Amino acid sequence: MSSGLFGELSRTSQALNAHSQGIFTAGRNMANVNNPAYARQRVILGDRGMVQTTLGPQSLGVAALGLENVRDAILDKQVLRETALMKALEAEADAYYKAQLSLGQQIDRQNDASFVDGANNTSSGGGIGAAITDFINAFSSVAANPRSDAEKQILFQKAQTLVSQFRTVDSRLDTLQSELTENVTTEVDEVNSILEVIKDLNRQIGMFEVGNAGSALDLRDKRQAKLEELSKLMDFEVEAVPDSIGQIRIVSRDAADNPVVLLDSARDFNPVSFDGTNILGGGPPAVALSLTSGTMRGRLSARDGAIADLRSSIDRLAGQIVSAVNTTYNPGGVSTDFFLATGTTAATMALDPSLSAKTIRATNTANPGANEVALAIADLGARQFDTGSGDAIDGSFGGFYVSVVSDIANAVNTTQQRHEDQSTIQRLMVERRDAVSGVSLDEEMADLVKFQRAFDASARVMRVIDEMLETIVNGLLR
Repeated sequence: MSSGLFGELSRTSQALNAHSQGIFTAGRNMANVNNPAYARQRVILGDRGMVQTTLGPQSLGVAALGLENVRDAILDKQVLRETALMKALEAEADAYYKAQLSLGQQIDRQNDASFVDGANNTSSGGGIGAAITDFINAFSSVAANPRSDAEKQILFQKAQTLVSQFRTVDSRLDTLQSELTENVTTEVDEVNSILEVIKDLNRQIGMFEVGNAGSALDLRDKRQAKLEELSKLMDFEVEAVPDSIGQIRIVSRDAADNPVVLLDSARDFNPVSFDGTNILGGGPPAVALSLTSGTMRGRLSARDGAIADLRSSIDRLAGQIVSAVNTTYNPGGVSTDFFLATGTTAATMALDPSLSAKTIRATNTANPGANEVALAIADLGARQFDTGSGDAIDGSFGGFYVSVVSDIANAVNTTQQRHEDQSTIQRLMVERRDAVSGVSLDEEMADLVKFQRAFDASARVMRVIDEMLETIVNGLLR
């Protein structure tokens, strides 16, 4: 009988310990309720085994076999994927918005009558559009009063303003592209730092989980947090390393969709690099990665896509203005040009060195009152150019510029809307994951009460056994 009582005492002691672990785990979960990197932990209760007795097989009692994270690997991967997509669109939208600001103006479709009206379509708010209009109007004023030095002085100032606007806008866009390049360079360093941390976490997990796989819960939480941090910068795949102790590898893809291993377990890795055009990884030798999401992808997509196209369009417009005005101002090239003939891009656009308010010509004849040159250049504002005929642009100066501004505005609006939609998807995915892995105070309080009552019940059993043993011992002493 005493052997049975002592055995039951041991089993009850194990039960007290098991229920204590449940209480401790609930408390730890509640303490981390505001920790976004923490996954809810759960104590694993199980039978300690069986033993053969005179009464037959009996259980050795309940025990706390360990702890586990409540995680869904599929949801974790979905969060990584949706986060990378969201951050790519965020980076793109931000770059496009800055490019739009670089133009110094926006389209006002309701209040800008010129947007609807015709030849001299320009966008509102100043900038290149207003400078083109002022330049053409200044030639109209000179045509109306070709002898006026004051009108020629105004024309010269408007021409200087036009050149300045083109060069300023191009400089802003060039600076924006350089900043995007610098941002990617910095983010590549961040990627390597994160990979180094994940490599070290792989090593620690391998050490702590020897003989007890899946037990390094806090380290696994930290690794998942680092993976989510990495997903903001680039897209990748996470694979479990076969026949390893909790190890993972991080894999990207090249242009041919071949896997490129960036990090394998706790081994040393070839750092990711950036050559100004491509993100390189894997190897050696390193290969160009084909990123589809993440901030680095968003920045490079904006830099080499819409912003590069915007600069090209501004260059084409500048070149068309220089070519058309010079051809009209100096037909046959027998005299001096209005613009520098070699300055056919926004960055190189300049007035001819010989041009001044006093040397501006309204006519190429000997008659000082003639105005055929000024009239012809003023008419350029309404001329419809055609790339099919060898021109650099389609439409009028103002109309083409409106389309340029409209294109970047549409890119801003479209990308911002896509970012908002993707942010909603990402948030819903995180909420879905948190519903599984996150800490709920209500659930933890319920578990706390459950384990507390179980502990109280086991404690009462122990008191009863203690009283029974005391009765037996006292009886023997009589």
